[in-house]
Amino acid sequence: MKHLYSLLFAVLFISVQTAIAQTDTTAADTLSFDEEDYSIYDNLEFADESAKRFANVKVSGKSPDKLISIGYDWQGAYDMDLGRTSLLPQTPTELPNEKAKVNSTHGMRVGANIPVISKNNIIIQAGFDYWEVNYDFEDKSKLTNPLAVSLAENGLTTLGFRTTVYKPLSETSFLIGLAGISMSGDYDVSELQNGRYNRGVYALLWGKKPNDYKQWAVGLSRTYRAGELNYIPVVMYNWTGTNRKWGVETLFPARGDVRYNFSPRSMLFFGFDLEGNTYRIGNQGQALADPLADLELRRSELRFRFKYERQIKGFLWLSAKAGYRHNYSFNVDRVPGGKDFFRGFFGDQEYIMENELTNPLFVSFSINLVSP
Repeated sequence: MKHLYSLLFAVLFISVQTAIAQTDTTAADTLSFDEEDYSIYDNLEFADESAKRFANVKVSGKSPDKLISIGYDWQGAYDMDLGRTSLLPQTPTELPNEKAKVNSTHGMRVGANIPVISKNNIIIQAGFDYWEVNYDFEDKSKLTNPLAVSLAENGLTTLGFRTTVYKPLSETSFLIGLAGISMSGDYDVSELQNGRYNRGVYALLWGKKPNDYKQWAVGLSRTYRAGELNYIPVVMYNWTGTNRKWGVETLFPARGDVRYNFSPRSMLFFGFDLEGNTYRIGNQGQALADPLADLELRRSELRFRFKYERQIKGFLWLSAKAGYRHNYSFNVDRVPGGKDFFRGFFGDQEYIMENELTNPLFVSFSINLVSP
């Protein structure tokens, strides 16, 4: 995790310096104007000049916020090196070591962030995400490691729900809170009723918006983005240069971008995404039957990518990404009874199985309904 933070901070620092160095502060304004995006609130309006003013989170030049998104994600070929280990100390049962070739990993991604309450003194949004991860192995019939068999047969699915609250405190300060719950693994939808395997994520940030071109916030989150339970600081920073061409959109460590605006309807980004979750495995078929059905895959990956977003028509936008996926974690823990535990930065709990993945290129695209 320490190496991950160092790498992400280095990329973010270089990106910000590049954007600032290329900003022409004397140019005229040319424009009239994304886990979980905290700057999702565009339209705080004021009834009259005498009314109390609150911080509007909209940053001039920022990319439009997505209300509904439907997309598809694809990764190229890579190798899996699955480790041999004893699953339970009291039994001789072992997962055999195996090297497997994955031709591709792919799946649908659907998400939504819908305003429920939208007032000048509070905004509440409800959202959900549905992600699929399907594994296309080169020779599925020759797989022997139960983890590989389970992935080949069932893939992985994530279904999550969340609520985000934006509470302005004054004309320049605000709070953002998030609470969410998800279930991830090779499960059937009927298993959602079993709350033992649902995982909660929470975050709270305090921030400032000194002007229309800059917004920042700091806070703390309970997250699974690194693949397993962790408590980490969060930094949000959204900034647009006064020429409204260059900008930065960051929610660290989840993602960070340098943005270039070709026009209000066409934008290019370079940055990273940290994606991850914990996945209960062995729920379908007989790949991991009892008493070995209490395992969780700690899957996390760091994606360096270019992203292009463009208006198609009206509030309909296209988003396309292409880049390099770096595996951060693909290890397995035993979680008896579904009660998760905290390893953090200094925990010495051993993994049930440690695995290595090589790193492929990836592409993804989505069609999005954006806010006005």
